Amino acid sequence: MSVKNFSEEELITYLKTRSRQGFEILYEHYSNAMLGVINTIVKNTDDAENLLQDSFVKIWNNIEQYDSSRGRLFTWIITICRNTALNFLRSNENIRKTSIQNDELGVHTERLIAEPAPTDHIGISKLVEKLDEKHQVVINLIYFWGYTQQEVAKQLGLPLGTVKTRTRTALQMLKAQVK
Repeated sequence: MSVKNFSEEELITYLKTRSRQGFEILYEHYSNAMLGVINTIVKNTDDAENLLQDSFVKIWNNIEQYDSSRGRLFTWIITICRNTALNFLRSNENIRKTSIQNDELGVHTERLIAEPAPTDHIGISKLVEKLDEKHQVVINLIYFWGYTQQEVAKQLGLPLGTVKTRTRTALQMLKAQVK
């Protein structure tokens, strides 16, 4: 089976039967998005790569806990990556500060990395889960984690225009779901 030709159900079956091919498909299909999300949180490529490996081990060891009735596999995987990255930050220091310097103005600001906005109680996360993966990632990073479109573009390796288009499209899709 080619990495390109598989369904999510087939991948889940491969993973639950501990198939090496399932792990290879998982890595080929999801590793870039996972690394982007982790790197967005920890802001360090070496740490992000180590945390990606940790996340794959957690996914492999806990695939039996995945429940398709609660959401898509991609959402479950991204949640594991996000939690792994946040736990890493918490273990290193309570809140990690990142400095942004504008050399032209000599201005320094600090941005705190904290928990995403609590939105589950109003049902937004369920609506976001209905979006396709590329739109979910952008919405999660921008609206739940507070990253700018430029930061998302850089971390995911996408052109800024693509991130803006995906954001606009995703918001239109969400608006249509609410009506």
